[in-house]
Amino acid sequence: MFTGIINNIGRVRSVEETGGDRTFWIDTGDGYLDDVSLGDSIAVSGVCLTVTAMDGGVFAADVSRETLALTTLSRLGQGGRVNLEKSLAAGERLGGHLVTGHVDDMGALVSRSEDARSWRMVFRATPTLSRLIATKGSIAVDGVSLTVNGVSGIEFDVNLIPHTLEMTTLGALAAGDPVNLEVDIMARYAARWQETAGAGQENKE
Repeated sequence: MFTGIINNIGRVRSVEETGGDRTFWIDTGDGYLDDVSLGDSIAVSGVCLTVTAMDGGVFAADVSRETLALTTLSRLGQGGRVNLEKSLAAGERLGGHLVTGHVDDMGALVSRSEDARSWRMVFRATPTLSRLIATKGSIAVDGVSLTVNGVSGIEFDVNLIPHTLEMTTLGALAAGDPVNLEVDIMARYAARWQETAGAGQENKE
């Protein structure tokens, strides 16, 4: 489990093809992995990955074909920058919102514009996912916990303050760039309840 509060930006050292899957080696810089062990989880641009090897400040993670198909990691190559967040430990502060690291789908940046000292960014989601995005609700974009300002059709907009622009990769996005999206976990369960409520009633009759 994660919070969507990014605590480092990593860079892809290398990508290895491994029988249809890929192994990513990600450089985190000195000290970041000091409290990380093999088997721990790290969210890489919003995707929960398992640490399979470490070498100094570099860690390896295997990415399956399913994950490559559903996330932006398939487009990630050597030198690519990624948002990093270690998994939440019991007793730590929940600064953002509960993020599972299970990406729902990919979206794309539609536009960006200055808004005082912030940047207002408009993203496009898929029709299926857009119905789970609510105004003033939470959403994770490339692993970053953000508050939804508004929703219009399949598009939604957020504001990025200077700190978020500096501490994450979102500030480098250009129109058309793909992003990983994860909706609020409560939205998933509410949608599932709505889908199955009628079926449950039919079974009682």
